[in-house]
Formats: sequence, structure tokens, C-alpha cells
Amino acid sequence: MQTILKEVELSSVKNNIKKERRELMLRRFFVNKLAVTGSIIILIILLFTIIGPFLTSQSPYILEAKQRLLAPSLNHLFGTDNYGRDLFSRVVHGAKVSIGVGFCVAFITSAAGMIIGLYAAYYRSLDNILMRFCDGLMAFPAILLAIAIMAALGPRIENVIISLSIVFSPYVARTVRSSALVIKEQTYIEALLSQGASSSRIIWLNIAPNVISPLVVQATFIFADSIITEAALSFLGAGIPAPAPSWGNLLYDGKIVIFSAWWMTLFPGIAIMLTVLGLNLFGDGIRDLLDPHNNKAKK
Repeated sequence: MQTILKEVELSSVKNNIKKERRELMLRRFFVNKLAVTGSIIILIILLFTIIGPFLTSQSPYILEAKQRLLAPSLNHLFGTDNYGRDLFSRVVHGAKVSIGVGFCVAFITSAAGMIIGLYAAYYRSLDNILMRFCDGLMAFPAILLAIAIMAALGPRIENVIISLSIVFSPYVARTVRSSALVIKEQTYIEALLSQGASSSRIIWLNIAPNVISPLVVQATFIFADSIITEAALSFLGAGIPAPAPSWGNLLYDGKIVIFSAWWMTLFPGIAIMLTVLGLNLFGDGIRDLLDPHNNKAKK
């Protein structure tokens, strides 16, 4: 009976500690101006992406030659493009494509980079092989490597995600490896090894949870970089093929008439700028929030 009571008390104490930690993190989050500002911008962009299609009855694909290059008005909030398509509708639907690509790339690179970084840090025999391969990929400028991969795979949304995942995975792997190397040298890891704990258990149950914080921060920056790189690929004609709307494709269409139809580059450019700004601010805020040496985050 006493054992049961002790277990109940211990469980209650653990729950209280977890609750206090959650409350502390929430307080620190709302005090952090960067994280809050970034979250607000991201929320606005997401609402625009979700609600936007319900605010217009215009199709992003239907061509209207008589209405080409119309300036912004009540009928066409962002004007029309050089094919007579409603630009507001194309920016909204382009948000789904660009943000979707960024999210997929951030998720894939986080998973691949975590696996590569953890095993490179734990197994010294794999470290030289994996890190030299990553160094080889990182030696090329990201946009040039992405263009080369797209030239080999062909212009498709899936191939854009694959190419950007290959480009950015080494950066995540490097970040994870650096954090994992520090954790691997801790005393409790040596104690687990002396007790006969398996390598898989140590890697995934003891080292992996401790690299989540830098991984999350890195993922937000990869998210933003993926949106910019996808826009650059599409702007150069090597990304998502027309007529699928993406913010990069809209900029590509607008560069031809940039002096006579400024709205074709202004609105997708603002969409890219705000999204990347929000993600970077959120990433900076989370980094400060998770940094135990940051005095501002502790207040």
C-alpha cells in the first residue's frame, strides 16, 4: 500500500514539474519579441493561404486575352498577368505550392540530416565518409547544385523537393553532428556503454532527444531558404513548370513586363519577403528561447 502511495506521489510530482516547465516556456515565449512577431507573420500568411481561395471566384488558370495586364482594382485586387489571369488568385494558389515545397524540404532535410549527423557523430568510422560527402555537396553554391540536379531530373514539383532536399541536408547533418559530438562525451553516455546498452538505444533514446532544439531552429531557416531557392529556380525557368502557380513562376512572368505592369512582381515579391521574414524571426526567437545561456529568454 505504501509503495502504491509513493508511486502516486512521485507521478503527481512529475506531472507538476512538467506543468511548471510548460508554463515557464509559454511565459518565455510571449516575452520573446522575435518569436511572437515571427509567429504573427506566419499566422497571417497561413490564414491568407487557407482563406484566400474563398475570397475570390477567379480561376488561377483560365486565360482572358481581353483582360491582360489590368492594374489592381476591385474586380482584380492584384491586377491581371500577361495572359489575363487573376493575379490575386495565382498568388493565393502559389502560396500553397511555395509553402508546401518549403515544408516538405524542411521535413525531409531534418529527418535525413538527423540520421546522417547522429551516426557520423557516434561511429568514427562513418564520420569521415559521411562528412566528406557532405563537404563535397556544400562546396557547390546551393542554387547551382539545385539547377544541375533539376537539369538531370526534369522540371516537376516532386523533383524540386528532391533537389532542394539534397542541397540542404548536409547543412542539417553538420549541425546535428556538432551537437551530438558534445553529448556523446558526457559521463552518462559512458555509464550507459559500461552497462552494456546497445548503440541504437544510446543514439535514439539518449543522444537524439538532446539535438532536437538545434534541429528545430535549423529547420525554420531551411524552410525559409527553400522558399527563396524554389523561387530562384522558377524565376530562372528551372523550377516548377507553368502553368502551375508558384511565387517564383509569378516573378518569372512579371520580369518581362516589370516596367509596364509593376504589380506582377510586387505582390509575389511581398509574399516571399513576408514569409521568409516571419520564418527567420521565428527561428531567431526559438534559438534565443532554447539557449540556456541567454539571459533575456530567462526573464
